[in-house]
Amino acid sequence: MKKWFWFLLIPVVCLFFSFSFQTSTYAVSNQPIHWGFSKGKNGQQAEAGKAYDEALKKYGGVYKGNPHDKVLYLTFDNGYENGYTAKILDVLKEEKVPAIFFVTGHYLKSEPDLVKRMVKEGHIIGNHSWGHPDFTQVSDEKLREELEKVKTETKRITGQKEMKYLRPPRGVFSERTLQLAKQEGYIDVLWSLAYYDWDINRQQGTQYAYDNIMKQLHPGAIMLLHTVSKDNANALQKVIQDAKKQGYKFKSMDDFMKKEHPATQEKD
Repeated sequence: MKKWFWFLLIPVVCLFFSFSFQTSTYAVSNQPIHWGFSKGKNGQQAEAGKAYDEALKKYGGVYKGNPHDKVLYLTFDNGYENGYTAKILDVLKEEKVPAIFFVTGHYLKSEPDLVKRMVKEGHIIGNHSWGHPDFTQVSDEKLREELEKVKTETKRITGQKEMKYLRPPRGVFSERTLQLAKQEGYIDVLWSLAYYDWDINRQQGTQYAYDNIMKQLHPGAIMLLHTVSKDNANALQKVIQDAKKQGYKFKSMDDFMKKEHPATQEKD
């Protein structure tokens, strides 16, 4: 009987210590945060709420700029190529508008020429992870590997030496991943303007894209658009031109950081 008691007890004890180790691995919370906000309208800024604001601020993350400056920041997510990025780059070049492109490992491997063009034309390449995982579901070691592989491959393709902007896949992150990103020298860049544009089977026309973007415009908006969207590619030029008519200027994420967080910018 005693033998059976110990035979049953040992696995329970091991399981307890294993569980205790797993739950105490991280010094800060790994509770997933799924990014979301109340959309801006009538020129008023989007609001994510106090809890999200404080979580980002604690680790240097950003999602919008000064509410009194009519400046917009264009950001694009590039998970894969759907034939529209070249057109988007053409528009940006013609309108003299800077942007940041958050790329994955798949994009770097499949579209090196487009990535080279982005950098050549003055745009920034940001980190969208190598394999697009949920950051909260991978270990610190794996997350560092995801980020480093994108940085290394981008440098190999383009010569871009530094990579300091990060966008978590699907907007899912935690205090733990924010902390790790900061330790690795990254600034988490979320967004304050977006719409349902990423589903290539639910494109609803140029006017639909234009309307959804324009009605959310607000000072300091960090705009998230997906390059796989045909609607975005077709609406982008008119969006830029009409935003300019409303008095908006388009600036880069480097400009954003110099203005909003000058203390984080290293001198060249």
